[in-house]
Amino acid sequence: MTTYDHWIDGVAVPGTGDRFGEVFDPAVGVVRRRVRLGTAVDVDAAVSAARRAADSWAQTSVTARSRIMFAFRELLVRHEDELAAVISSEHGKTLDDARGEVVRGREVVEFACGIPQLLKGAFSDQVSRGVDSYSFRQPLGVVAGITPFNFPVMVPLWMHPLAIACGNAFVLKPSERVPGASDLVARLYQRAGLPDGVFNVVHGDKVAVDALLDHPGVDAVSFVGSTPIARYVHGRAGAAGKRVQALGGAKNHAVVLPDADLDFAADHIVAAGYGSAGQRCMAISAVVAVGSAADDLVERIRERTLHIAVGPGGADGVEMGPVVTAAARSRIAGAVAQGGKSGATVVVDGRDLVVAGHEDGFFIGPTLLDHVTPSMDVYRDEIFGPVLAVLRVPTLDAAIDVINANPYGNGTAVFTSSGHVAREFQRRVEVGMIGVNVPVPVPMAFHSFGGWKQSLFGDHHVHGTEGVAFYTRAKVVTTRWPRVREATPAPLAFPTVS
Repeated sequence: MTTYDHWIDGVAVPGTGDRFGEVFDPAVGVVRRRVRLGTAVDVDAAVSAARRAADSWAQTSVTARSRIMFAFRELLVRHEDELAAVISSEHGKTLDDARGEVVRGREVVEFACGIPQLLKGAFSDQVSRGVDSYSFRQPLGVVAGITPFNFPVMVPLWMHPLAIACGNAFVLKPSERVPGASDLVARLYQRAGLPDGVFNVVHGDKVAVDALLDHPGVDAVSFVGSTPIARYVHGRAGAAGKRVQALGGAKNHAVVLPDADLDFAADHIVAAGYGSAGQRCMAISAVVAVGSAADDLVERIRERTLHIAVGPGGADGVEMGPVVTAAARSRIAGAVAQGGKSGATVVVDGRDLVVAGHEDGFFIGPTLLDHVTPSMDVYRDEIFGPVLAVLRVPTLDAAIDVINANPYGNGTAVFTSSGHVAREFQRRVEVGMIGVNVPVPVPMAFHSFGGWKQSLFGDHHVHGTEGVAFYTRAKVVTTRWPRVREATPAPLAFPTVS
């Protein structure tokens, strides 16, 4: 059985721990690999290696850093299928979905290839007589990334390429459920020419997380996960004096107006709700049907839901794979049961799905609930599974009120043919990422990803220009070069422009 070791200072190391995590193949419910769970000593070794590498890496020219990113990008292209296979085998998502994840993550690397332009400072000539002023940005030092199971490649790629291109060293703590992709990425970085110690991987659970949050050698922490853990990471790392961006949970709404193309809306809502078995932080989980759109929309979604092909992610023709663990399957089934008891109509019930030949796999079928209300747990909780909940409201105003009353503010979408409605919606909703007839509005890498309210703790979103700002600190320099000693002594009064 393969055991994933840590990657520290350019080599695989077993570390000091004697605990192991089990890595399942969710399609068959069998442990295929295991992963070492790091200790505080292992974290210290990784941070120390990063610290040693950070100083010289920060002095490396932005042109040289950019060239390494170009080389890394080409290796990601060359190994796309291999990365997708690892993701699918450990997460359960389909190969096509996994390839899409790699491509979207690679876009951040492509953005980071332009780091010489992104780090250009500003210069102001003659701000006072004989005085100039300019600004530039410098790396923080060592950055830690703590990432979730649902995107083993894409979410880490939101972080480390830009952090490294900005001149930082990086320590990644990936989810212990899906460690394989990070192991491969570390080797690709080395092949791209990245100096040893600039990128490190420590596998583990809460022990490793807490060691990173507390370590005095870590200058900043990037996190993606659930809201309770995001709040914890933000509080603990912030108390240790670190810069923190912590992205939390979501309850993403799709509002459908009567003037929308209902077939188009149903197609895209089904894809956004059930893709990756609903295990996406940008998955649509709540459909808000406005007025007369409700009955027709629910019927169209029901019909499409019944025809989704569910099976192992590596099989041909499969559209949706299993969820990541048996515990996740039980939790999702319990949420559906509770929704029915609370008064929701179970239109399509995926709890009894059995995939032939994979009876022990962690499968649960696409599920559709209607007549859900904001007071129900099935609406309030982040289910993180293939469950669509339909709420019915009379007006656009009522739909916006539902969204704004929700504690999350990650993503939302509106389906309409009215530009006026779309503009009103995007200006009034209290959500960070908005789609107009686009149900999963994940921004391109040159814009930043992040939500509002309890979907984000910290001031900065990830990647894009906000990512550059997070991974660097600004300096402003004011200069004067007098040719002779000034005739009058400097006044003690506060200096003003002359």
